Amino acid sequence: MSPTAARKPGATGIRAKQAQDTRAKILKAAIKVFAKQGYASGRVESISKAARSHDRMIYYYFGSKEQLFVEVLETIYTQFNEAESRLDLDLDNPVRGLEQMVEFVWQYYLDHPEFVTLLSSENLHQGKHAKKSSKLKEISGYAISVVQKLLDAGKAQRVFRADIQARDVYLLIASLGYFYNANQYTLGAFLGEPLMDKAALAHWREVIKDTVLRAVRLQLPVDVDAMVGHDAANAHAGAKGRALEDRAI
Repeated sequence: MSPTAARKPGATGIRAKQAQDTRAKILKAAIKVFAKQGYASGRVESISKAARSHDRMIYYYFGSKEQLFVEVLETIYTQFNEAESRLDLDLDNPVRGLEQMVEFVWQYYLDHPEFVTLLSSENLHQGKHAKKSSKLKEISGYAISVVQKLLDAGKAQRVFRADIQARDVYLLIASLGYFYNANQYTLGAFLGEPLMDKAALAHWREVIKDTVLRAVRLQLPVDVDAMVGHDAANAHAGAKGRALEDRAI
């Protein structure tokens, strides 16, 4: 056996690893460039420079700038799912489990602003790149299945409505978190409030949790203090009515 043949398997493995690393670096650089500049302004030259690679390598591995952006979208959604899969959701207490889901999604938006900006950029293009992905449907299916497990547990325990759909709950959680983050600057200026202050963020997280739980719960928990106040008011009204009747007699 020649020395070249003997080295071939190892050399092939090294080249495959180098190719994988180069591809991963380009994707990582593309996420940063597209998140900062958007799809239209994100240039191939800027991406290759950020990846410390060459323009030709982008075309070699991805074929085009457009296909690279499609894979960027698939990558950020996959990363979201991978983070979500590490959650230890409380299925024994589905109310708490759903709160955990809301907290995770909300915090993920805060920790990964590139996720929000990339989706905003794609929406400017009316989702034309996302529509070309063969993987996004599969990726979204996993995200909704996680919500479905929580709803199934809640329905089995008779704490969640039987008619509530996982898709609707997913959209509710995503929209309440995404809109706040995607529009933080204009909303902040319009309302005259610092929306990204720690207290404001904590408050909105609780608003999302309350809104989602009100939408899915079969029966809202009784507010004891409010009920006491309500009963006292009724008792007072009844006593006042009886007094008026006695006076009339």
